[in-house]
Amino acid sequence: MILKTFKGLLLAALLSAAGLAASPAALAQAKEQFFPLLVYRTGAYAPNGTPWANGKQDYLKMINARDGGVNGVKLTFEECEYGYDTARGVECYERLKSRPGVALFEPQSTGVTFALTDKAPGDKMPLLTVGYGLSAAQDGFAFKWNFPIMGSYWTGADIIIQNLARKEGGFDKLKGKKVTLVYHDSPFGKEPIPLLQERAKLNGFELQLIPVTAPGTEQKAAWLQIRQSKPDFVLLWGWGIMNSTALREAQATGYPREKMYGVWWAGAEPDVKDIGEGAKGYNALALNPSGQAPKVIQDILKYVHDKGQGTGPREEVGSVLYTRGILIQMLGVEAVRRAQERYGKGKVMTSEQVRWGLENLALDQKKLDALGFAGVLRPISTSCADHMGSTWARIQTWDGTKWGMTSDFYEADEQIIKPMVKVAADKYVSDKKLTRRTSEDCQT
Repeated sequence: MILKTFKGLLLAALLSAAGLAASPAALAQAKEQFFPLLVYRTGAYAPNGTPWANGKQDYLKMINARDGGVNGVKLTFEECEYGYDTARGVECYERLKSRPGVALFEPQSTGVTFALTDKAPGDKMPLLTVGYGLSAAQDGFAFKWNFPIMGSYWTGADIIIQNLARKEGGFDKLKGKKVTLVYHDSPFGKEPIPLLQERAKLNGFELQLIPVTAPGTEQKAAWLQIRQSKPDFVLLWGWGIMNSTALREAQATGYPREKMYGVWWAGAEPDVKDIGEGAKGYNALALNPSGQAPKVIQDILKYVHDKGQGTGPREEVGSVLYTRGILIQMLGVEAVRRAQERYGKGKVMTSEQVRWGLENLALDQKKLDALGFAGVLRPISTSCADHMGSTWARIQTWDGTKWGMTSDFYEADEQIIKPMVKVAADKYVSDKKLTRRTSEDCQT
């Protein structure tokens, strides 16, 4: 009995020294990195939210099956359904944020991102918001915990205007043109407005703003305004059923789809497939391509779907939003891997350590190729000052049956955007009575 007690005390002491509790559950979780997955597979936004969620889950499964996790650390996850309802999304966050080994949160909506931005610093929880969230969060000195990697709604709106200028023959040709923004009446839909207003001043075009009440199934009044004002271009900042509804209304009112440009959340298969030829010519921003050619997609088919462990249907693999899901999840996984390089390979990272990994990503082309992402995205490098790391995107066009890239990569004009980011970030810091980070803080 004395020997057993001694062994038990010794084990407890060893576990304590390692920073682990002495319970079987803790032992089981000792080598597990947890990814909470906020999702919406129900409600008006389910057709778009579901492939996005499936891609994230399949990528985690593939990394475990192909690589054995990250340097031996198994990746685990749990979904929390919130139906694109911000309050429910915050509830999901509160329920999952204290799970052992939690890495980060990817809110999957701008509304939830806004709600969590004030909570994240106190919880020391990084927020990964690829292509959405607060545009000002590019400034890492003001937003330590927010990471709008690969682009914001300001960079996206700027790229659309650049594309319009190129098609018209130069920025001077935009003078006197009329550009209408049809937007989801929410924080998401309102985000591009400051950039478009700035571009309108610089380039001399008239900007018309038309909000659409969520979920966007009723747009007849909006398209009546468009028919009356006859804009040269319509920008669509929609999500879910709002996108297909807008395209149907454009078709019904005779507005040319080739003069319509959607954000990258309005350029996926669910937005156009049921309309088919009626949406032909419609353009949208593209953060990523679609198709099953990339090696990462082939690996998911091989290690996950061929084993009967796919989250959704096999034919969905490689679609626009599915691919965006795996891209987003890759960035989260690589933040863990980067953190391990500093804090210990083969160890479970804390959320603070993962935050450092997100802030110090260095994904050059060689690394992207090795991960199977050749042709999917450009290199990304983040820093303390720049939490975005890349502002490149392309334009894709629907040909009636599929999406295809119809432009080279555009880079957002940082000469316009950076001053706007600085002003907005300074206002946030002032309003919240915060202090900008110092250079010393960037080392931790």
